[in-house]
Amino acid sequence: MATRKTRWTVIIIGSLLIIVILIYLFKPEAAIKVTINNVQLGIVQDTVANTRAGTLSACRRAGLSPSIGGQIANLPVKEGELVKRGQILMELWNEDRRAEVELTARDVLAAKARKKQACITAEVSESEAKRLHTLHKKGLASEEIKESVEGKARANRAACTAASAMVEVSKAKMDVARSHLNRTRLIAPFDGIVAEINGELGEFVTPSPVGIPTPPAVDLVDNSCLYVSAPIDEVDAPSIKINMQAKISLDAYKDNLFQGKVRRIAPYVLDLEKQARTVNVEVDFTNTIDNKAMLPGYSADIEIILAEKDHTLRIPTEALMDKNVVYILNTENIIESRTVATGISNWAWTEVTKGLNVNDRVIVSVGRKGVEAGVKGIVDTDNKTKTDSE
Repeated sequence: MATRKTRWTVIIIGSLLIIVILIYLFKPEAAIKVTINNVQLGIVQDTVANTRAGTLSACRRAGLSPSIGGQIANLPVKEGELVKRGQILMELWNEDRRAEVELTARDVLAAKARKKQACITAEVSESEAKRLHTLHKKGLASEEIKESVEGKARANRAACTAASAMVEVSKAKMDVARSHLNRTRLIAPFDGIVAEINGELGEFVTPSPVGIPTPPAVDLVDNSCLYVSAPIDEVDAPSIKINMQAKISLDAYKDNLFQGKVRRIAPYVLDLEKQARTVNVEVDFTNTIDNKAMLPGYSADIEIILAEKDHTLRIPTEALMDKNVVYILNTENIIESRTVATGISNWAWTEVTKGLNVNDRVIVSVGRKGVEAGVKGIVDTDNKTKTDSE
C-alpha cells in the first residue's frame, strides 16, 4: 500500500515539474523597451569643436595709464559708463602745465602783433621806395636817397618775414606745451565702456617700470564688437579656413545657438599642455545684434562647420556602434543588427550612404540592458524619439 502511494506521489510531482517546464518554455518572451529614430533625410555637418572653454572678447580693449606720474585731480567718469572717443577719462594735477599753455598762447598773440607791425612798416617802406624810384627817373631825387629808401624797404620786408617766422615758432611752443598738458590726461581712444578704474581722487599714480606690468589706471572696452576666441586641437586646425561658418554657444545663454564666421586662425601652436597642443581660433558673430547685451569675459564654445550635406540620409550618431553596426526594430518588432556605410558626421548626426532606408526604425538606446539582435523590442513611449528638428 505504501509503495502504491509513493508511486502516485512521484507521478504527481513529475507531472507538476513537466507542467512548470512547459510553461517556462512556451511563455511569451518579455519585450525590451527601446528608443528609436525613424530614419529620414536631413542636414549633416562635419564639424570640429574647441577642446577647452573659449572666451568672449572685445575687438578693442585698452588698458590705459598716464605716461607720467602724478596726483589724480579729476575723475569725470565712473565704472560702467559709456564714453565717446576723445573724452577725458582721468586727469592728473596739471596747473603748472595749464599755465604754460596759457603763457605760450599769449606769446602767440604777441608774436602776431609784432608781425603785423613789422609787415605794415615794410608795406609803407616799399610804397616810399616806389615813389622815390619814380622821382629818381624824373631827376627829382638823388641816387643816394633812392638807394637808402630801397634798402630800408628791403630791411623792413625781412623784418616782416622774421616776425612771421616767430609766429610759427610761438605756435610750435604752444603745441609743445599742449602736449605736455595732454600727458597728464587719459583720453578715450575709441567709444566704449569704462570697465575698471584703478585709482581715486588725490591718489598718486606712476608709470609701470620697464618689464613689470601693473594694473591699468582705466580699462576701456568697446563692446560694440565681440568675438569668441577658443582653442582647437592641433590635429583639427589644418582643416579650418577663414570665413568658414560656425556655431557659438554660451553658458550665459544656454537656450540660444548663435551663428558665426571664422575671422582668424593663430599662426602658431600653443604648447601650454604638452599632451594637448592647441591653436587659437577666433569667430565673429554673423549678426552683431546678437551680442549687444553680452559682456566680454563670458565663457563660450564654438563648433566650426567643415562640410555640410543637405537632404541626405542620416541617423543619430549615438545609434552607431563599433564597426558601423546599428540596431533596427523590424516590422515584427524584432531587433536586428545591420552594418552600414557612413559619410560625414558630427556629435549629433551621421550620414548613412548604404545599409538603411527611409523610415527604418533605428534604435538609439543601444546601451540599454538587454538590447541585442534577435530580442523582441517595444517602442518606449516614455522617452522622446529623436526627430529631424533636433
